[in-house]
Amino acid sequence: MRRKFPLRSLLPFSSWPSQWRSHGVRGDVVAGVTVAMLMIPQAMAYAQLASLPPHIGLYACLLPALVAALFGSCGQLSTGPVALTALLTGASLTAFATPGSSDFLALALLLALMSGSMQLALGVFRAGWLLNLLSRPVMTGFINAAAILICLTQIPPLLGLSLDRGDHFLSDMGRMLLGVAEFDPLTSAFGFCTLACLLVARRLVPQLPMVLIVVVVATFVSWLIGFADRGGRVVGEIPAGLPPLSIPPLDWSMVVALFPAAFVIAVVSFMEVTSSATLISGRLGTRWQQNQELIGQGLAKIAAAFSSGMPVSASFSRSAVNFASGARTGLSSLVSVSVVLVAVLYLTPLLTHLPTTVLSAIILSVISGLIDLRALGRAWQASRDDGLASALTFGSTLLFAPNIQNGILSGLLLSLALMLYRDMKPRTALLGLHPDGTYRDLERFGLEHPHPALTIVRFDSPLTFVTSEAFEEAALDAARVQPGMKTLLVSGVGINNIDATGLHAIATVLERLSAQGKRLAFCGLKKQIIDPMERTGLWQRLKPHAHYRTEQHALETLLAELDHGAENGGEKPEAP
Repeated sequence: MRRKFPLRSLLPFSSWPSQWRSHGVRGDVVAGVTVAMLMIPQAMAYAQLASLPPHIGLYACLLPALVAALFGSCGQLSTGPVALTALLTGASLTAFATPGSSDFLALALLLALMSGSMQLALGVFRAGWLLNLLSRPVMTGFINAAAILICLTQIPPLLGLSLDRGDHFLSDMGRMLLGVAEFDPLTSAFGFCTLACLLVARRLVPQLPMVLIVVVVATFVSWLIGFADRGGRVVGEIPAGLPPLSIPPLDWSMVVALFPAAFVIAVVSFMEVTSSATLISGRLGTRWQQNQELIGQGLAKIAAAFSSGMPVSASFSRSAVNFASGARTGLSSLVSVSVVLVAVLYLTPLLTHLPTTVLSAIILSVISGLIDLRALGRAWQASRDDGLASALTFGSTLLFAPNIQNGILSGLLLSLALMLYRDMKPRTALLGLHPDGTYRDLERFGLEHPHPALTIVRFDSPLTFVTSEAFEEAALDAARVQPGMKTLLVSGVGINNIDATGLHAIATVLERLSAQGKRLAFCGLKKQIIDPMERTGLWQRLKPHAHYRTEQHALETLLAELDHGAENGGEKPEAP
């Protein structure tokens, strides 16, 4: 029978009318306008962070945001330029083209196409679970290091200094600080006043659209005093009209070169999406669809590639504002797109005198809240491996800058290696009867073996090619613990998965014990373990002594058989 997909699975926006009937549209409209007021200056600032012209950020708020709203699963997400994605974009491309040049923009479009295609493919093939390979400690280390780097990159424009781009960002910063003679007091005054206003307003009057207010005031003051004529850097003329549609250049040598960066952007940007969607859906008591959101975000990046934009993602801060302002469906994003469109068509001349140092102050005010170095300590407290992965990611991201994608790849590889190493060392325990009637770790609780001729060992891990050798060693070691041992009982309650190598390991232990005149028994085996045993014929060899449900069930039967054997010719071992 062919599986039927509901319309809302293919076209999520088809469910909006039913939500409008329940909640109305006023909240979406108010939220959309509110977010647009924040999005316009932020988009220009993040485009600057990506070493792109400010109007590219505005273009990325149009078609990409529209597509993400239509095909995403969480209507409260606000998609557009974001800080981490912008930083990754700029850092990834500086080695291949001059920042701000037409070649640089072309590569940004290619990067958007590649990262979007990756996300789209993961969503279409229902493979979103692969993104879970990036652990939270690795993301914590990367976000903290990236936030510090973002803040450092904004110091030069905040002070009116120039930063020469080289192979090592920290060295470049050191050389720049030696050139403080270029310090521009007027530029610094604009920047620090803007930053102070934003930080104070965030604490005292967070409900005000302070970002928009300082942009308007700073632009007016800049025009009034002739800031550009005094040598100050301003946004300059912004092209009016709709963004031009184009096809990203498919240079296969650049596709290969940018593949690691595109992968990192796809993963990191979706981790931001996951954080926002999980928080919002948790407060609403609803569920969001990871694979559908991958499709929406992937299509948004692809739309950016064809509409002269830049790689986009869902903004945590704007999504929070969107939700708090009453958004319940993607209509809020459509309203935001409409407001930005009006600004692009008719209001861009008003932004000509906006000082770029103001954009740097906006970035600093937003990104400073991302720095949480105590999270690195918490990761170490939770697990030494997690702390090591987090610390390595943090350090290597700073060290490799501007190639910060190498930092997160280093952390990813280390966390996977540590996970594999941990899996290769599964926990095993010899069991004894605890006073509470359960069978527990014999060594930890100072217990005794249940019988001199029987030993119980528990294996707490899937039995696969990774752990098969450890299983063999644990089983054969347990068989030598008691000199008079005749039966080895394996408690398999912790075995949740098995593969061909695991089956071979059991067969090997069975043969070696049989050759010594000893018996192998199992208890607590699950259906998913028994089924492959039956298909390979191993179950027929184990079944007489592998069907026990609990340790006690096995002991009652096995000890009775041992006692019966002793009565019929063997020497009956003494019970402890």
